[in-house]
Amino acid sequence: MSDTTGIADGLDAILAAHDGVEGALLPILHAVQATFGHIPDEALPRIARHQMISRAEVWGVLTFYHDFRTRPAGRHVLKLCRAESCQAMGAAALADHARARLGIDWHGTTPDGQVTLEPVFCLGLCACGPAAMLDGQVAGRVDPARLDRMIGELA
Repeated sequence: MSDTTGIADGLDAILAAHDGVEGALLPILHAVQATFGHIPDEALPRIARHQMISRAEVWGVLTFYHDFRTRPAGRHVLKLCRAESCQAMGAAALADHARARLGIDWHGTTPDGQVTLEPVFCLGLCACGPAAMLDGQVAGRVDPARLDRMIGELA
């Protein structure tokens, strides 16, 4: 079975599970990403037809919410808070360090597929900034040395 056939079959099941559900676009996108690890380009026209909306509307929702991906993520996902309280505590310098250390920019994945770097706009650790989340585990008061240790533990 090819990847395209697998995507089509998986997408058919997801769309069938949401038949007749009002306002199902977000649940469909979440289900597609949970199934495939990202939202494949070939899924957009089929989702649009199912929801009776344009591809542009699906794309608008997909790109508005920062948790949706159009490409597979790395084995590990590092999210750095970009909210104001973390910025006041040095998040910009931490972000610069992370991008330099990993050799990628926001939404990028290291060439070895190990780490994807994503910005987030609050992790709820406002009193402990700057905050980071690595594979769903939050960390507060992250400085460059701690970030290096977190990344180093992934190897």
